[in-house]
Amino acid sequence: MAERTGLITMKGNPLTLLGHPVKEGDKAPATTLVGNDLSEVKLSSFSGKVLVLSSVPSLDTPVCDTETRRFSQEAGKLGDKVAVVTVSTDLPFAQKRWCGAAGVKNVLTLSDHREAAFGQDYGVLIKGLRLLARCIFVVDKGGVVRYVQLVKEVADEPDYDSVLAAVKKLL
Repeated sequence: MAERTGLITMKGNPLTLLGHPVKEGDKAPATTLVGNDLSEVKLSSFSGKVLVLSSVPSLDTPVCDTETRRFSQEAGKLGDKVAVVTVSTDLPFAQKRWCGAAGVKNVLTLSDHREAAFGQDYGVLIKGLRLLARCIFVVDKGGVVRYVQLVKEVADEPDYDSVLAAVKKLL
């Protein structure tokens, strides 16, 4: 499995990413994830919509909580031509509990806990931690990645304005 270093840190400490990095212009990998009800959810099922994939380490951390709530608010303004999905290695039960407690309704949370296939397919699996790096992928209606934002410091929030600008360009 490919390893990449020097791209991200956690509280200033360098981390290694595993997997094959997805770049702008690449076809989005058709990874299968786990829904909150334990069903299999294929990312290809979002074909025909602009897809915002928000990869986070854990919903039970302050920055991931803030980020997912923010994307839920923004998703409510974007309409039904956009799907927003947050992916973490949290168990589906934890994701469901978090969504209920946070009142998040406009973001679908999906789990990569079984095989870390998303982390490997998108190149955001953190070696040794089995968590996902903070990264945003914007995929067009045809399944092509049009925007990637890998957040250098895992404890920092993404640049929401840049993500939203990328989404609006595709509508």
